[in-house]
Amino acid sequence: MSNSAANVFDEPDKLADFAAAVSTGDVEDLQAVLESLSLEDRLQKALLILKKELINAQLQSKISRDVESKIQKRQREYYLMEQLKGIKKELGMESDGKDKLVERFKEKAGKLAMPDGVKKVFDEELNKLMHLEPAASEFNVTRNYLDWLTAIPWGVHSPENFNIAHASKVLDEDHYGLKDVKDRILEFLAVGKLRGTVEGKIICLAGPPGVGKTSIGKSIARALGRQFFRFSVGGLTDVAEIKGHRRTYIGAMPGKPIQALKKVAVENPLILIDEVDKIGRGHNGDPASALLEMLDPEQNKSFLDHYMDVPVDLSRVLFVCTANVLDTIPAPLLDRMEVLEVNGYVAAEKMNIAEKYLSPQAKEASGLKDVDIELDPEAIESLIRWYCRESGVRNLKKHIDKIYRKAAFKIVDDLGETALPEPDAKETANSVETQEADVKPASERLPGDEQGTEPDRVNVTTAVREPLKIPDSVQIRVNKENLKDYVGPPVYHKDRLYSKTPPIGVSTGLGYLGNGSGSVMPIEVTSMPGKGALQLTGKLGEVIRESAQIALSWVKANAFLLGITKSEADLTMNDRDIHLHMPEGAIGKEGPSAGTAILTAFVSLFTRTPVDPDIAMTGEVTLNGKVLPVGGLKEKILAAHRSGIKKLLLPIACKSDVDENVPKSVKDGIEFVFVDDVTQVLHEVFHNSKIEQDRWRETLPVEEEAVREKY
Repeated sequence: MSNSAANVFDEPDKLADFAAAVSTGDVEDLQAVLESLSLEDRLQKALLILKKELINAQLQSKISRDVESKIQKRQREYYLMEQLKGIKKELGMESDGKDKLVERFKEKAGKLAMPDGVKKVFDEELNKLMHLEPAASEFNVTRNYLDWLTAIPWGVHSPENFNIAHASKVLDEDHYGLKDVKDRILEFLAVGKLRGTVEGKIICLAGPPGVGKTSIGKSIARALGRQFFRFSVGGLTDVAEIKGHRRTYIGAMPGKPIQALKKVAVENPLILIDEVDKIGRGHNGDPASALLEMLDPEQNKSFLDHYMDVPVDLSRVLFVCTANVLDTIPAPLLDRMEVLEVNGYVAAEKMNIAEKYLSPQAKEASGLKDVDIELDPEAIESLIRWYCRESGVRNLKKHIDKIYRKAAFKIVDDLGETALPEPDAKETANSVETQEADVKPASERLPGDEQGTEPDRVNVTTAVREPLKIPDSVQIRVNKENLKDYVGPPVYHKDRLYSKTPPIGVSTGLGYLGNGSGSVMPIEVTSMPGKGALQLTGKLGEVIRESAQIALSWVKANAFLLGITKSEADLTMNDRDIHLHMPEGAIGKEGPSAGTAILTAFVSLFTRTPVDPDIAMTGEVTLNGKVLPVGGLKEKILAAHRSGIKKLLLPIACKSDVDENVPKSVKDGIEFVFVDDVTQVLHEVFHNSKIEQDRWRETLPVEEEAVREKY
């Protein structure tokens, strides 16, 4: 051995080759040893390879020891834990929470009247839970499912109250006016009283924004003594929000109906589905179609949620939907609902609501409950007329809130810190402590904050601040004169464009705006030399353009009878271009109801006869001159009443609507003329004018007199 060793050391180049050969270094490093011609350099490189090999071997050895140590530790812990479980089981000291969980589920299920099919599923899932280890992922999925299954109030319901007097009192307490809606609700409850249930009824409250549709739903629940749950489907595009998610998904949960039953803990709540007309549709399904099963009385006795996967009885739930318009609700869904129209408020109703409800609420919310501050009725009337013309009272509430906020600021600003001091600094310091907060990024730092990497310090307190006592000497009166100091200049400046006799070619129509209010709309017509073309401006829609074309065609067809041309063959009208404009061009206008007003403007232009500005009209016109009914009459008549219109020309088919749905206070001072033909319209508008007396009474006689009413 000594001779061999001596031979190796006598030949260091071979030693370097041997060291490189037995190592597992990188190919590049081994190649460098072979290519090195200098013996010293060769030995240095071989030594470096050996050192790396030694370090790797030591590291592998350490890792192996550590892993083995951990495995032994875990095996020991597992063995000891199993022994501990066995000992406790023998002693009756069960510590496994699974058994207690199973008992809890059995106890909860025992208090519920589960249907047989649901009971079978419950037993199967419970048996599955008993055989699963708590550490298994399936354990939590099954546990969550059993939680939901036992959270549904199977067979549990709240007693109902069908007392009509109580319901009437609740509705009157919560809402002023809305007589038609209240009567329909009381009729609905009376039927429920006789039948003993209101099952199978789906109510849809339809009306403009801010009229109280959602709060009416709450009042119905309070009147019936039912639990209340609300969810909105406006913009909803995922069907899983209604039908739930499959249990295989992480974080899966049931849909809104099942969540509602869990929250209210009874199976006969009132569920309000808000904004049903704005429901969407996306790549995740069609929620409107999912609502069909839920709202159909024939199907919702066995509503199948994707998560629950067992039929749930929703037939005892009273569903109330709300919508602004009915046009966008799918026809099959609308067919399942009983629609209650919630019309807007007239000025007198808004006055009462503002004085009895909105003003006291805003006063208290602004911290001025005990302060001598008064909002004059004249100021409220000005708010309604010149600031808040929408059908509801939401905008009116915002303005009244703004008045009281301004008043609060005025009081604090005028009295100053002397009369209204901040709490003493020493008292404040005793209740304040400092806590650490996360370091704010630069984008969230306020001016004056120091940039740093250490946690920020913030002051916190649990002390409740007491409201300040305002001196009794403070008095504020908000009247018509100083109203603009609180809410700014008026939004509307006058009720109508033409209050005096307008130029020829101008008539007054009535329109229904998208916010649920009506308006008085002047229609202007002029002509110039041309080729008989009709130009329309004012952001007019397709239907209103067709109405203008129909009106012009009728005038041209009857030009000789109207006295516009000298003979039947006279074509002078074809030598004039006609321009029709409806002011406020930034506002889109659509619908056929301006037909009579457009035709009247054409006749006024061609006969050179002005129209009385106190006469307004609405109605669709056919090519043969018949006047057809239109909608939005209550709002249109309200706008006419506000504008001081003296005479209204309406389609005869709308008379019953005016008689029943328009308040008498709005109809006072207006003469209503109900017509069914444009000849009646023209004789009323141009009554006693020269052309009406000299020509129309012979060429355009009225076959049947219009119906006149003064309410």
